[in-house]
Amino acid sequence: MAEPVVIAALGDSLTQGYGLPEQDGFVPQLQRWLQEEGAEVRLINAGVSGDTTAGGAARVVWTLTPEVDGMIVALGGNDLLRGIDPSVSRSNLEAILRAAETADVEVLMVGMQAPGNYGADYKQSFDAMYPELAEQYDSLYAESFFDGLTTEGDPAAARQFMQSDGIHPSAQGVALIVDTLGPFVLALAERIGE
Repeated sequence: MAEPVVIAALGDSLTQGYGLPEQDGFVPQLQRWLQEEGAEVRLINAGVSGDTTAGGAARVVWTLTPEVDGMIVALGGNDLLRGIDPSVSRSNLEAILRAAETADVEVLMVGMQAPGNYGADYKQSFDAMYPELAEQYDSLYAESFFDGLTTEGDPAAARQFMQSDGIHPSAQGVALIVDTLGPFVLALAERIGE
C-alpha cells in the first residue's frame, strides 16, 4: 500500500470550520470528497480562526512537518477585514510560498477578491497578488474560496449558503465550496505523485 499524500490546509476560520460542527467544516468535508474520488490523501487542518497572512507566514514552518507533501494556502480574508496594505499581505504570502519551496512542498494557492470599498487601487493590488504569486512560484491556482457559492456571478445568491454572520459558509455552503475546490486539490495530489 502506498502512503497517502499528506496535504496541510493553511488558512483562517474558513479552513478551520468556524461556527460548524467539526464534521461539517471545510477540511472534513473535503477529506470525504477526496475519499469518494478514490484519492489516497490525508488532510491536516491548519486553519486558525482570525488568522491573517502574517499569522500564516509565522506558523508555516512548523506546519510543514516532514510528512507534509502539499499545502493549500487560503489566507487573506482577515487582512481584508483589517484593511491591511496589499503589499504587506503579498510579502507574507510570498514568505509562505518560499517556505513551501524550501521544503519541496507543492502548493495550491486559493485566491480572494477584495470588495470595492477600499478603492480601485487597493482592489487591483489585492486581487492580483494571488495569480501573480501562483505563477511566480509555479503553484496551482484556484480563483476564489467562494467560487462554488456564486451562481452565474450573482454574489447575492451566495447568502443562502452562509451562516447568520454573512461571512462564514453553512455546512451546505461548505459542500458547494468543496465540490468546486476538490478538483484543484486532486490536481495538487496528482502533481505530488508525479
